[in-house]
Amino acid sequence: MTESRPPDPIDAASDRQHAAERSGLAAAVAAFALWGVFPLYLKPLADVPALQVMAHRIVWCCLLVMAYLAWRGELGSVKAALANPDTRRRLAASAVLISINWLVYVWAVGHGHVLEASLGYFINPLLNVVLGVLILSERLTRAQWTAVALAAVGVVYLTVAAGRPPWIALVLAASFGTYGLIRKMVAVDSVPGLATETLLLSPFAVVFLVWVGQRGSGAFAGGDAVIDALLVGSGLATALPLALFAFGARRIRYSTIGIVQYIGPTLQFLIGVFLFHEPFPRARAIGFGLIWTGLAIYAAEGLWRSRRRPIRAGAG
Repeated sequence: MTESRPPDPIDAASDRQHAAERSGLAAAVAAFALWGVFPLYLKPLADVPALQVMAHRIVWCCLLVMAYLAWRGELGSVKAALANPDTRRRLAASAVLISINWLVYVWAVGHGHVLEASLGYFINPLLNVVLGVLILSERLTRAQWTAVALAAVGVVYLTVAAGRPPWIALVLAASFGTYGLIRKMVAVDSVPGLATETLLLSPFAVVFLVWVGQRGSGAFAGGDAVIDALLVGSGLATALPLALFAFGARRIRYSTIGIVQYIGPTLQFLIGVFLFHEPFPRARAIGFGLIWTGLAIYAAEGLWRSRRRPIRAGAG
């Protein structure tokens, strides 16, 4: 009779780590894919003023996330964030930035500027590098400087070719990049942070929605059940990818997130060109190409550096 061997604890730990990495990667890919197809969700709301869409997004997201935290017994994290004056001020600032980002993005999709919106999220990782240098005194490698320089040349080229700066892309990149910088310096987890931000914004959003409703210009409860459902569902469309991202980011390497994040703007770009048929002339292709080249250098350099370092066990 063959004697059974006890399970190897090292093998068991390795299996758990690999399982956590697989589930984390799946969650991160799903998060960026949902962000990538978000223009398809917003397009039917094109006739609703962007400010109303943003206000509904804030209110319904706040209700959903607060209910989720209540279910998990984690409302104390929101109370603690609000009780700390420094944390409260920083989250108020990040709330303003994310509301600007949401407003501009919704307006861009509704007015046929999905390509320029996608450009903002292609630029964002390189802008984060610049913010790290200016604010956090980080140092760039030669490859990172090359990537940033190529992106800057691409933006300048697009400005000259179009006769105006790509304002939508720049505002989206700047607002989201600064938002991420502030959240990096605030010791609050992703979901409680979103709950706190939307809670701070919700009183203004509710007052605005009540005001437009009393004037008769509110889109909600106006007789179109599809519009009503999309406005309510915008809370889930906002919170779900963020929750998936938070789950995934804790379980996979940061360098992997650096690669996966391009799924979002790539899908937005493809939707803009092939589904919404936005113009993509040669001049715009050259500008995008310069920025994509910079991103490729940045991503490849980050991947190379991560493989030179010892592999850390993923958080479970």
